[in-house]
Amino acid sequence: MRETDVANTKQLLRIVQSVPSPNAEPFKQWLAQVGKERLEEVADPEIAIERAINTYRKKRIL
Repeated sequence: MRETDVANTKQLLRIVQSVPSPNAEPFKQWLAQVGKERLEEVADPEIAIERAINTYRKKRIL
């Protein structure tokens, strides 16, 4: 019924990378940091477990 524009994760990240605005820079930096952390977790799964435990503990406090 309606035409929509869609993008998968890879396409969306490429779009964000291509935005030349200074306002997009903090978001780009955040994406780079999250990507780095996930790659570290792939290399050392213990990091992922610790992150999950810390996230769970923070949610219990709230």
